[in-house]
Amino acid sequence: MDVKKPVPRSKGIDNSLSLIKEGFYFLPNQRQKLGSDIFETRLLGKKAICMAGEEASELFYDTEKFKREDAMPKPLKMSLFGDGSLHGMDGEAHRNRKRSFLSMFTPDRVEDLKRLALEHLDAKVSHWEKADEVVIFDEMQEILARAGCEWAGVPLEENEVQQRTQEMIDMIDSFGGSLSRFKDGKKARDSHEAWLQEIIKGVRKGKMSPPPHTAAYVMAHHRENNGKRIDKGTAAVELSNSFRPLLATAYFLTFGIVAMHEHPLTVSKLQHHPRYSHMFAQETRRFYPFVPAMAAKVKKNFTFKGYKFKKDTLVVLDIFGTNRHPDSWENADTFIPERFEGWKGSPFSFIPQGGGDHHTGHRCAGEWLTVIVMSSFFEFFAKNLTYDVPEQDLSYSMERMPTFPNSRMIIQNVRKIADYEKNLNELMDGFSAIR
Repeated sequence: MDVKKPVPRSKGIDNSLSLIKEGFYFLPNQRQKLGSDIFETRLLGKKAICMAGEEASELFYDTEKFKREDAMPKPLKMSLFGDGSLHGMDGEAHRNRKRSFLSMFTPDRVEDLKRLALEHLDAKVSHWEKADEVVIFDEMQEILARAGCEWAGVPLEENEVQQRTQEMIDMIDSFGGSLSRFKDGKKARDSHEAWLQEIIKGVRKGKMSPPPHTAAYVMAHHRENNGKRIDKGTAAVELSNSFRPLLATAYFLTFGIVAMHEHPLTVSKLQHHPRYSHMFAQETRRFYPFVPAMAAKVKKNFTFKGYKFKKDTLVVLDIFGTNRHPDSWENADTFIPERFEGWKGSPFSFIPQGGGDHHTGHRCAGEWLTVIVMSSFFEFFAKNLTYDVPEQDLSYSMERMPTFPNSRMIIQNVRKIADYEKNLNELMDGFSAIR
C-alpha cells in the first residue's frame, strides 16, 4: 500500500503569468526546481497538479481516472477547439463521436490527403521558381488549407483562400496567452463557424453533395447516442476539427525544413533511405515545440506513487517535457531521427498529439494525416528541389506558444531537378506506412 505524501508545491500565489512568460520552459523549470515530476501550483486561480514522463502520461490518459469535461480553459474552447467539440467529451458520448472521426481517417483516405497535399505543393513550386524568395511557413499554410478543404469536401473559392487560411491560422495561434491573439482567434472562429454552418445546411438540404467518405458529409449526418442529429453549430465545430488541425502541420513542416538546413547529412538520407522520411518526421514532432501541455480533471479519488489525487482537481500533463524526458529518450535535447528506426516505444512517452490509443482514448485521430504529409513533404524537398538558404534568423522563442522560426524560413533560387516528375509520381503512388 502506498504511503500518502504531499505533492511538492511551486512558489507563488498563482503562476499563470509565469506560464505565459516562460512558455514551454515553465513546467520543466518547475519540475527541476522541485526535483519532482509531479508538483502542485495554481493556474487561472485554480489548484492544478502538473506532471510529466511516461508513467504520468499513462496515468493521464486513463479514462477511468480522468475526464475532459470542464477541464479545458474557456479561452481555448472559445478560440481553438470550439464549443461542444470532441476534445471536451468523455465516456460513450466521446467514443461515439470519435468513431465518426476515425471513419474519415482510414488508410485510403489518409493516402488521398497525401496525394492532394502533394498536388497543391507541386502547383506552388511553379510559382516558387519565379519568385525572388519563398517564405516556407506562409506557403505551407496555404497549401494545407487548400488540401484540407478539398479532402474534407468543403468548397473553397479562389477569392476566399487567403481569408479562410488566415482564420485557421489565427485560431491555432490563439492559445499562447496573448490577449490580442486570443481576440483574433475568437473573431476568426466566429467567421469560420458561420461559413461552415452554411455548408452543413447546404448538405442537409441537398444543395451540396459531398462524397459520403468526406468530413462534410459525415459531420452533416452524424447522430449522437440518442439517435438525434447534432445541431448545425456543433456539426460545424467538428467539421472544422476534421481539417483545421492540419494547418498546425505548417509549424512542424517549417521546423523540418530548418532541420534539413541545420543538419545537412539528413538530406542525403532522405534521398536514399526509404524509411528515413518517416523517422525524420517523427523526430521533428518530438524535438520541436508545439503543444506545451494538456489538461484533464480527476474523475474519482485515487493515489498514485503516494500522491493523493482528489476528485475534480485540475491536472496538467507536460507534453513538451514528456517528449524530451531523459527517462525515455537518450540525448533528448539532440535532433536524432535515427532513434525512430524500428522504434517500438511506448505510446505514452511520445505524445506530440496526445497519448495512448487512437480508438478508445484521447490521442488525436488526425495524427496519421500529420505524419503522412510531413513524411511525403520532407522527401519531396530532398528529392525534387534545389534551393538556397540565405542568411536569416532561424532562432525561435520558447516563450511564445505556439512558436516558429523568427524568419519563418526563407529559401531562394528554387529549381526542380531533372527527375522531378518521376519522383513526384512515385511519391503520389507509393503507399505510406502511417503508423
